[in-house]
Amino acid sequence: MAADETSIKVSAAARDRLAQLAAEHGTTIRSLVENLAQGTPTQAEYAERAELARAELISALGHAPSPEAEEKARGLLERLGGAHHGSQAAA
Repeated sequence: MAADETSIKVSAAARDRLAQLAAEHGTTIRSLVENLAQGTPTQAEYAERAELARAELISALGHAPSPEAEEKARGLLERLGGAHHGSQAAA
């Protein structure tokens, strides 16, 4: 094992599922896990993105959106994200 590598322990069931998912995506478990780790924003990264979006809206609109408008937009984005993940599962 190279110096920059490590291992993780998961149940045999999780390992088998990861192997199936990797095979279905034409990749390895390693790549699947690395892509998940690199491609999934942390809560801090989400918060930073939200602040940047808020600043852009203030710049474009001249004022910040109301908390109600933000909540409505957040709900829409969550629904769209759920629909996106659902379509990936069906693919």
